[in-house]
Amino acid sequence: MDARINYFGNALAGKVMRHFNSAAAALAGALPTATEELVKIRASQINGCGFCTDMHTKEAAAAGETQLRLNLVAAWREATVFTDAERAALELAEQGTRLADSSTGVTDEAWANAAKFYDEDQLAALISLIALINAYNRINVINRQPAGDYQVGMFG
Repeated sequence: MDARINYFGNALAGKVMRHFNSAAAALAGALPTATEELVKIRASQINGCGFCTDMHTKEAAAAGETQLRLNLVAAWREATVFTDAERAALELAEQGTRLADSSTGVTDEAWANAAKFYDEDQLAALISLIALINAYNRINVINRQPAGDYQVGMFG
C-alpha cells in the first residue's frame, strides 16, 4: 500500500505537523510514559491507524514496556497486567475516541474514575493527548499512511 500523498514531504503538511508536534512536546512529562503510550496505542487501534499503532508500540517497547502488556492493550479490560490508573486512562481514551458511540460522550463515571488517579494538570494532559492522537490517527488513516517501517525516534 502506498500513501495517497507524501504527507511527510509536503510543505503545508509540514507546517501543520510542526504545530501538532509542539502540542505533543508541551505534554512531555505530564503523564507516566507508559500511560501516555498505552493511551496512544489504544486510540490508534480503535481508529485503525496502523502507522500510529506501529510507531507507539515500538516507542513503548524502547521505553521499557513489556511485550505482554503491548499484546494485551486491545483487551485491557480482561487483562490483569495494567494498574488501576492505567485502566482509568484507557477507559477515558476509549470513550474520548468513540464520542459518536454515546449520546453523553465521556461518561461521568469514566471521568470520576480518572480523577481518582490523576490531578488536574494530568487530566488536562490526558484530554489533550487523546485529542491529539485522534488527530494524528485521522491524518494517517485518511492518507493511507503505510505501517511497519517506523524506526524508534525517527521524528526527533
